[in-house]
Amino acid sequence: MGTLYLVRHGQASFGAEDYDVLSEMGHQQSVRLGEYFKYKGISFDAALTGTLNRQLQTFAGICRGMGTDLQAMPRAGLNEYDSEAVIATIHPHKLEKPDSPEMYRSHFRLLRDGLRQWMDGVVSPRGMPSYSDFVSGITDVLDHVRCSYTGNVLLVSSGGPISTAVGHVLGTAPETTIELNLRIRNCSVTEFAFTPKRHMLVTYNTLPHLDAPEHADWITYA
Repeated sequence: MGTLYLVRHGQASFGAEDYDVLSEMGHQQSVRLGEYFKYKGISFDAALTGTLNRQLQTFAGICRGMGTDLQAMPRAGLNEYDSEAVIATIHPHKLEKPDSPEMYRSHFRLLRDGLRQWMDGVVSPRGMPSYSDFVSGITDVLDHVRCSYTGNVLLVSSGGPISTAVGHVLGTAPETTIELNLRIRNCSVTEFAFTPKRHMLVTYNTLPHLDAPEHADWITYA
């Protein structure tokens, strides 16, 4: 039996001109997770990432913390959906940069509604696959892991693909997948045990590397 460690990228640059880069905190979170893996004696037989900058930068930080030159297999099926495109399907006007709790709440209300309609096939966000194709990109990676490995595998992706993977394994409704997605934390670890036949959820959205009091303010969501 193997273990698949699914890691969400570190804090990105929410509200900035280019979201797809890690913030300084995101880099610190990634390196800290690598240090934790090294401390626990966890090594990986293989690694997979999406092709987005924030995912690749997170993987590089983990490797730096572990002191390893592990190479990752890039898989576009692990890339995140385009949240701006999702929101634009139900709110065609450009959103202002969020700078208050209410504006952040409004952003995520729109995202939740847009995701639900995308999942139901009601809207087709520009430049994005259908929801069924998005799910297939993720399940293809899970099938590859099941059929190709027997030890520890590291997968670095984003909240959407990871929550979708959990929903697939548990057989949850799309609405539940959305709630899982919107509560996943930066650089969190989700674990699947796997055999050649199936994946089994062990943990979801954990932050064991940030348990110490000095890391209490390193816990982020965006």
